Formats: sequence, C-alpha cells, structure tokens
Amino acid sequence: MAFKKMILSAALTGAATNRTHCPDIPYTPQELGLEAKRAVDAGAAIVHIHAREDNGMPSWRTEVFEEITKEVRKHCPDVIINYSTGAIGLSIEDRLKHLPATKPDMAAFNMGSMNYAIFSKRAKQFIWNGVFENSFDDMIKVVKMMNEHQICPEMECFDTGHIRNAEPLKEMGLLPENACYSLVMGVMGGIPATPENLLHQIKQVPEGAFWQSIVISRKQWQLSAIAAAMGGNFRVGLEDNFYLPNGDMAKSNGELVEAGASLARMIGREIASIEEAREMLNIPKKVKA
Repeated sequence: MAFKKMILSAALTGAATNRTHCPDIPYTPQELGLEAKRAVDAGAAIVHIHAREDNGMPSWRTEVFEEITKEVRKHCPDVIINYSTGAIGLSIEDRLKHLPATKPDMAAFNMGSMNYAIFSKRAKQFIWNGVFENSFDDMIKVVKMMNEHQICPEMECFDTGHIRNAEPLKEMGLLPENACYSLVMGVMGGIPATPENLLHQIKQVPEGAFWQSIVISRKQWQLSAIAAAMGGNFRVGLEDNFYLPNGDMAKSNGELVEAGASLARMIGREIASIEEAREMLNIPKKVKA
C-alpha cells in the first residue's frame, strides 16, 4: 500500500545535556533560530524546543520563549513550532505560563507520571533521578489551556499506560481530533527502546491517529526505520541522539534531519513539506491579530 508522506520532527535542544556532551547543542534564542533553519532546510516540518538560559541551564522564563519564537520565525516563518511543557520540580502553572504568551502551533502534552532517571552502567549508580509528575488533574489543566489557545497537543507517551491515558480525556471531549501520539522510548523509567516494544506501542495507537517515534539513544536509527516502514513518522535531533548512523557526532540538527530524510527515502517514504504537514495535522498557520 502507498503511505502518506512522512513528517519529520527535529528536537533542537533538550534540558538534560550540555556542551560537555556535545559541543554543538544550541543554547541561546539566536542559536536556536539558526538551528531551526538548518533543520527545516534539511526537511523538518516541526521543531520541538526546550528553552535555556545563555549558560545552558534550563529556562522557564516566558521572555526567553518569546525571544526564541521571534528568532525561529525570523529564519523559518512557516515551520510548526512545538514547545516543551515537561519539567521536574515545577508546578504545572509554571510549566504552562509561556503558552498563552507565545501561542505555539503545538506543545508537548506529557501523558502520565513516571520515574525519570539517568543511570550509569559503568559507575553502577544513578547520575540523576526524580519523579516526573503528571496527574490526571494536571493533564486536564494542560489540555484545556492548549484548547483555549488552539495549540495542538503532542501527547508524549513514555510507556504503554500513557497511551491509554488519552482515553478518558477523549471521552470527556477534551482531546482534539488532531492530537498526536509520540511514542517515546529509551528513557530510564519508561519503555525500553527495542523493535519488539515499538511494534507493541504502535498497535496501541487508535486507528487513523497520527503517531511518531521518539527514540532516546543511538538505537534511534534502527527504530526510526521501523517507524517509517510501518507508515509512521519519526523525530531526530540533538535532544535525543548526538550521533549520525555512521557513528560520527553530528555538528548540527540539520545533519541529523538530513540523515533521517535519507533513511526515510530509502524505505520509500516521501518527506512532507511544512505546508503539507500543516494540512495533514490540521494545524493552520496562525495569523497575528
């Protein structure tokens, strides 16, 4: 059968890594604007972004998100912007306050609570660990705010139960039809990144819903190929994996997107343009008042 065109997402910068891990991770709004352009030029239709202070520390200041929006729109006026709402130790109100100010096209909607950790097999100890809290009460607040500001929910599902957590929200009439399922794999505390687990997760997604794989680790390329072959979509970028398929460390998000586009085309998938992605996801471009 012929599949629809594939939407490529690029996660430009996360919150847990820094330039000691990869020297080309973008920090500032200006750097993020340029990285967004590199990703778009290589084929990305969506850019997922965490905010950082200029020193690389995670930021939740609304003015930083506003500056990022300005810089990304300067270089990529049409790209679908997807902002993070995930944090440990912050109230749900603090995690959401940038959304009304920036009104992104999409935003991450974390679909359940979990242990979240980085574990060193070499040292046999946790480098960092915490509890990522996302109660149903908080999830209701998140999706209501997204609906109020016409922000498409990108439902980040770190385990099988998280996919099912969408069901009561759908019954309550809170989930819009274009809400997207992101099958996140490889985070300590969530479902491991294996081909068998990805196939299992894909089977849990409701018929006809948009879904993409998000794989944290070098296993990304193997599982992205499976996602593409199964008719889905996938995300790449310096938040998730620093390394190209040949093992070299990427020097930009653009290099990772280019590799992702090449992989998809080898499997016979065409890459959707930004305009096509907006139509597929029913995310019209917002017009300034």
